[in-house]
Amino acid sequence: MSVIPKALALLVAAGLGPASAFPLNSKKAPESQDDLMAIQEALQAALPAAKAATVCIDLGGGSGSGVIVSKDGLVMTAAHVTSGVGKDVKVIMPDGKKLKAETLGLVADTDAALLQITEKPEGGGDFPFVEINRTDDTKLGDWIFSLGHSGGFDKDRGVVVRLARLVRVANTTIQTDGTLIGGDSGGPLFDMEGRLVGIHSRVGPQLPVNMHVPVKVFLDNWDKMLESEFIGEGPFAKQEKKGSGFLGIATKDVEGGLEITKVGKESPAEKAGLKEGDLVRTFNGEKLTTREGMQALLAEMAAEDKLTLEITRDGKDETIELRLGKR
Repeated sequence: MSVIPKALALLVAAGLGPASAFPLNSKKAPESQDDLMAIQEALQAALPAAKAATVCIDLGGGSGSGVIVSKDGLVMTAAHVTSGVGKDVKVIMPDGKKLKAETLGLVADTDAALLQITEKPEGGGDFPFVEINRTDDTKLGDWIFSLGHSGGFDKDRGVVVRLARLVRVANTTIQTDGTLIGGDSGGPLFDMEGRLVGIHSRVGPQLPVNMHVPVKVFLDNWDKMLESEFIGEGPFAKQEKKGSGFLGIATKDVEGGLEITKVGKESPAEKAGLKEGDLVRTFNGEKLTTREGMQALLAEMAAEDKLTLEITRDGKDETIELRLGKR
């Protein structure tokens, strides 16, 4: 026989469905042991799915948090965590498995960002993911809970859970009295039905004073972020300027393209496997005929931009993909 959690029973008794507001939201403070038990049971009911979808984002020298919101591995996080579009990062699943991911678009002035996990989960199948609260019905005083990999990933400890209330609600920011520390940035904020309502943005100077990006900001910019657009101008992310990209090869003009005469040590070109003698035929699909032509194309690109080169080596055609370094 299935057991209905007390919190859910209270919802039904009040004539509210599971998707309606948490009944304790209307009370200034819990008034009885039953109220406290209802909060505890609602949290316990929502936690398993929320924890399964909360991930650590390994930035190589630092980390943040994020949450999976689709079965194919789309992750919502903060712009100051990804700090750019088209960057390669690693996502650490709750079991410690590291998966490759790529940052998508971001909103630099409100701290919203998406990234896409590009590897399949272990064993195949779908990723665990959470429901986004698209109703924009959160209000002052609502009970919420936050998750995050505080201080970095710790498999034995797991994700850290904190219960709090909304103390300020504005168009592009919501504030809670929960506790956040470094490493929580980009982590998820849930209502008591387990629906995502925000992403952790700024850890305040005092532990219980923290800012979050409401999901409305993400939904308003969803399509552009999926297309990897860099939206807005700071302060949470700075766009690399055109001309800042570095490849690291010297070439000479030859029939059919450019021949590589030198590859810089530790350059993006060397790391991608380019070698002296390679014939570079195209640059992001553009046919190459002169050094000046390639330099003009490079001048329109920035550090971290993706570059695809079609080359010929020892009579065989190959495709090389890399990211430009920074000058």
